[in-house]
Amino acid sequence: MPSVTEALAPGAGRELLAVARESILHGLSQGVPSSPDPADYDHPLQAPGASFVTLRSAGGDLRGCIGHLEAHRPLVLDVAGNAFSAAFLDPRFSPVNEAEFTQLDIHISVLGPSEPLPADAWRDLPSYLQPGHHGLIIQLGSRRATFLPAVWAQLPEAQEFVAALYRKAGLEAFADASGRITGLSAWVYTVHEIHSQTSAFS
Repeated sequence: MPSVTEALAPGAGRELLAVARESILHGLSQGVPSSPDPADYDHPLQAPGASFVTLRSAGGDLRGCIGHLEAHRPLVLDVAGNAFSAAFLDPRFSPVNEAEFTQLDIHISVLGPSEPLPADAWRDLPSYLQPGHHGLIIQLGSRRATFLPAVWAQLPEAQEFVAALYRKAGLEAFADASGRITGLSAWVYTVHEIHSQTSAFS
């Protein structure tokens, strides 16, 4: 059976962008996310899916980014919930206001299945990554962090990409002299990207 990302048709990008915008607009007027009925959408959007929603200002500055690494609800509801959370609940930013709303650039990342990597040292991980294509998850106990493929634009070298993710997860102190961390788990994944500027998959 194909994954959610494999089953999405090009028109689904426009539908998900509309869902994200409606949820932010609903948040501005009602203070809660919209609740689209999955039955109103094609099956791939009804199926469980994991997504991230990233918001940028008219000047290109990050304005919010919230998402889930694992599918736990219909994709259309995941996008609606994450769009609201990115706009109003990202602790790094103040809530989006009405004046900003029409200028927001909305970027939706629909995550494909994650695949475990046989590596427990940061020096080994770069060899498994395709720059610009793969997202990466690392976890040690309760410490977990990810970089979406979009981060390659800022960190184009695989070793730099992995090292920055280690720092994000706070794992440097757990590594031995070789960079190995006992008990570390890592997964790689791909995404379908949807941009409000194109209203389609890139």
